[in-house]
Amino acid sequence: MKSLWSDADASAMVRHYSEQGVAEELALRVYTSRLLGNDPRLVQHGGGNTSLKARSRDVLGKEVDVLCVKGSGWDLGDIEPAGLPAVRLEPLLALRRLGTLTDEAMVNAQRAALLDSAAPTPSVETLLHAWIPHKFVDHTHANAILALTDQPAGDALCRDLYGARLAIVPYCMAGFSLARLAGQVLEADPGAEGMILVKHGIFSWGASARQCYERMIEFVDVAEQCLRRGARKAFKPRSLPDPASVARVGPLIRGTLAEALGEGRWRRCVLEHRVNPEILDFVNGEDLARYSQQGVVTPDHVIRIKPWPLILPVPRALDLEAFAAEARAAVQTYAVRYLEYFERNNAAAEPKKKALDPRPRVVLVPGLGLFGVGETRAQAMVAADIAQTNIAVITAAEAMDRFESHSESEIFAMEYWSLEQAKLGKQKPRPLSGQVVAVTGGGGTIGNAIAHAFSDAGAEVAVLDRDREAAHRTAHRIKGLALECDVTSTDSIAAAFNAIACTYGGLDIVVSNAGAAWQGKIGEVDEAVLRASFELNFFAHQRVAQAAVRIMQAQRTGGCLLFNVSKQAVNPGPDFGPYGLPKAATLFLSRQYAVDYGAAGIRSNAVNADRIRSGLLTDQMVKARSAARKVSEHEYLAGNLLGQEVAADDVAKAFLALALADRTTAAVLTVDGGNIAAALR
Repeated sequence: MKSLWSDADASAMVRHYSEQGVAEELALRVYTSRLLGNDPRLVQHGGGNTSLKARSRDVLGKEVDVLCVKGSGWDLGDIEPAGLPAVRLEPLLALRRLGTLTDEAMVNAQRAALLDSAAPTPSVETLLHAWIPHKFVDHTHANAILALTDQPAGDALCRDLYGARLAIVPYCMAGFSLARLAGQVLEADPGAEGMILVKHGIFSWGASARQCYERMIEFVDVAEQCLRRGARKAFKPRSLPDPASVARVGPLIRGTLAEALGEGRWRRCVLEHRVNPEILDFVNGEDLARYSQQGVVTPDHVIRIKPWPLILPVPRALDLEAFAAEARAAVQTYAVRYLEYFERNNAAAEPKKKALDPRPRVVLVPGLGLFGVGETRAQAMVAADIAQTNIAVITAAEAMDRFESHSESEIFAMEYWSLEQAKLGKQKPRPLSGQVVAVTGGGGTIGNAIAHAFSDAGAEVAVLDRDREAAHRTAHRIKGLALECDVTSTDSIAAAFNAIACTYGGLDIVVSNAGAAWQGKIGEVDEAVLRASFELNFFAHQRVAQAAVRIMQAQRTGGCLLFNVSKQAVNPGPDFGPYGLPKAATLFLSRQYAVDYGAAGIRSNAVNADRIRSGLLTDQMVKARSAARKVSEHEYLAGNLLGQEVAADDVAKAFLALALADRTTAAVLTVDGGNIAAALR
């Protein structure tokens, strides 16, 4: 590991923040914090802490000593000065006289000492930073340090490696007790340049931001060199059959992890697949059942990935039914094991805890790699990132000696820590959280509105469009998946739906929206025009629905097909036969899927829309029709019972309503402001 300090970059940071009235030392604190936070070998997803002791003026204009320390909710990788709230140092130092202090009382005391009451809550390790008598302090969960301390003789190994430069603090959960213990250790070793918290991380400090940062880098580099010197082949590989593809296996795993809520309702999840040579060495190891089940590499991780991952068998390509059955049994066994772990440790807990969701957050599949599991893709990616970190640390520890985690009670104490539980209790899922949606024609006006509506409802959205750039524009705004897809091509659809299964683990809802309006008198139209319209406005819907149903059936959690059929399906207009005929067939198609797949919990509904500007009804058509009727464009578009124009957002709301109506199938919802001629009879 090498220092990334740059005099030019540091100076630029100082100049940038000086224009905002930020002092040089705080600007440099931000600079080095970002250097640490952007290296996943040091810090991940809100982990780590940095601080600065400085002087600041209170509301009365009096200069006071403060600790600027990372605030809750901020990530070191992109932290701003506001993410290092100033806390009065004197009351923090006074707390050291106490013998005990609950976590809640500690947090309250720290918030009470803030100069700005609206600032973020200071880190739970604020007291530890305050009680270290140095100006700049850094704390990371460096992989290399964890790999050394997560061995049977890890503390002794670190003493031999660093000598008097680093103090060694036995493991203690973050908070008042850790701050007190670390303070006692440092009193006995005042010349230390940093300290190692066994099985938890490393601190460095210094008189300047650069000295503090570069000490951290040096200490971690020493650990990395030690691991390289002592490394041998960590895992003995086992012979495995060729596995099935991730696109086929993902939906099976995702389906087994869905939580049945009763009456055909499910709480679903999103998967994030990861594979590389290190991951494959790990999951293909002969002794996987031992080293992967020992526990997490640092207790902080248990909040994100549970105490251990789920191990599944190799998914043989020719026997996926057997794999699915084994996977379901493995998930049930995991849940039983987790609840037994909870009951065992909760018996001694005060106050008593409420059991968390017993589903795994990491799934290991020999031959395929790992899957992170989350209610959202972001959560699944975090779980996968932390799982990769655990694999890296365990691999390094096993290469030297043997990985050794914390005690079960220590892991439980962190997983059910009251401060973390309070955060979890504030998270309220949105209506479609955990669900995956595909929108065809997603680059157009209506498709774009549909994608946004489903994303706002919490769904993960894949945007399919033959116009690659249009798909990317829509997907970029909602952080979705953009896929170039020609829905008239079976191969293109198969590739797109495989990509969805690989990205999210499966699919729950399809909005089959792509279409185009061919015109011509039906008795005069060229057959090629009619066939082209049927390809896009009927057969494409059938191909999309077939591909979706295959995934939904593999998951065994139902699903929802939604078709854009337009008013032409029930109220044909002059010269629109080439468009209306396939749309009428698509309306029947929607109902046929409802009949044939209702027993599998797959719903099928349609939206009948009319006169949506910049949808299938282009501006050119609007002008032509308004001219033919000798009315303004507004009068033409608002020529309905309500006298109101209907927008793309209105169509999107209708699709969303049908997706949420989990007791509705074979329905057609009209969105036209009131066109009685198109009303279903």
